[in-house]
Amino acid sequence: MAKEKKPVHKVQMTEGKRNIIHQLLEEYDIETAQDIQDALKDLLGGTIKEMMEAEMDDHLGYERSERSDNDDYRNGYKSKRLNSSYGSMEIQVPQDRKSTFQPQVVKKRQKDISDIDQKIISMYAKGMTTRQISDTLEDIYGFEASEGFISDVTDKLLPQIEDWQNRPLSEVYPVLFIDAIHYSVRDNGIIRKLAAYVILGINADGYKEVLTIQVGENESAKYWLSVLNGLKNRGVKDILLICADGLTGIKEAISAAFPKTEYQRCIVHQVRNTLKYVSDKDRKPFAADLKTIYQAATEEAALEALEHVTEKWSEKYPNSMKRWEQNWDAISPIFKFSAKVRKVIYTTNAIESLNATYRKLNRQRSVFPSDAALLKALYLSTFEATKKWTMPIRDWGQIYGELSLMYEGRLPQ
Repeated sequence: MAKEKKPVHKVQMTEGKRNIIHQLLEEYDIETAQDIQDALKDLLGGTIKEMMEAEMDDHLGYERSERSDNDDYRNGYKSKRLNSSYGSMEIQVPQDRKSTFQPQVVKKRQKDISDIDQKIISMYAKGMTTRQISDTLEDIYGFEASEGFISDVTDKLLPQIEDWQNRPLSEVYPVLFIDAIHYSVRDNGIIRKLAAYVILGINADGYKEVLTIQVGENESAKYWLSVLNGLKNRGVKDILLICADGLTGIKEAISAAFPKTEYQRCIVHQVRNTLKYVSDKDRKPFAADLKTIYQAATEEAALEALEHVTEKWSEKYPNSMKRWEQNWDAISPIFKFSAKVRKVIYTTNAIESLNATYRKLNRQRSVFPSDAALLKALYLSTFEATKKWTMPIRDWGQIYGELSLMYEGRLPQ
């Protein structure tokens, strides 16, 4: 299904704007984007100064060139360092003899006009710690921000996170992926490992969408049932396939919450688990043999390949193939689909780019100071990653058509 395109709002080029641009090009030797930034920075400083001069005229009741009997008058300028979106700049603030002038364009104690909250949140989204953000603001902008201040700024996100976690969802999702990434979190002086469970959906238009992020619970059928019921409470009525690793209790929870939904064991995780204890010299040929199973044309051919691979490697790695046999009911659904649909289901391409963003948090922070700090970082990283999700997944039209036939009457037409 094609997603309705949003109207593009073009910026109208008026005659006034065109004249300003021509004057800008004449005044400054502009050759690069950086030259434009420098010119705008210079213009910003000049504009602020002119606005302050006008404010001073209004404060005194007469303009600079006029005479007045007012006992207050201009008394030179005071330099002030100001942080802006174009970097740090020096501005000249007009002074009056009685020191009663209160500029409004840049107030007396204001040292930043660059929306510092957004800068802090942006750095937090990239995985920087509060200490690193504080040091960066000091180095680049000369702006002193305590770690407590930065934490307070990012805490403003918590109501947004709650709203996002409870937002309404689509009624039908053709495919859902559930994956976990583990983080170290400090809890009352003790460092413990917590799992962040990410649920990623592909909606009926073929667009990827993070439905929820859950932190810290222990896996169990009861836990997963509460998570899936949470999706139902937000409007989800049907899911065709849920693709996940062997999460404890997930199969039972799916049967209870969405009885018609098929559970597909993630093949990539299945392969990784199989090769975990295989020696380096055997890993490549073993992986090639496993491909003959999950890339087989039919389930019958896959079972023959399974028997052959098990026989070939069982003497050297007696337990390596047991999970394939034990989990076959959750592995086998892929064999009824074409290669295009299989690629969506059994590969983790849809979620790997998102996971790569989450893993950066582990590289940048060895330990999170609290559960809330981890949730804030995950929330911001999610929005950082999903900015690029502007197109449906490849060949979605064909995939949707096949799913519509396979699961007749369950997808919107």
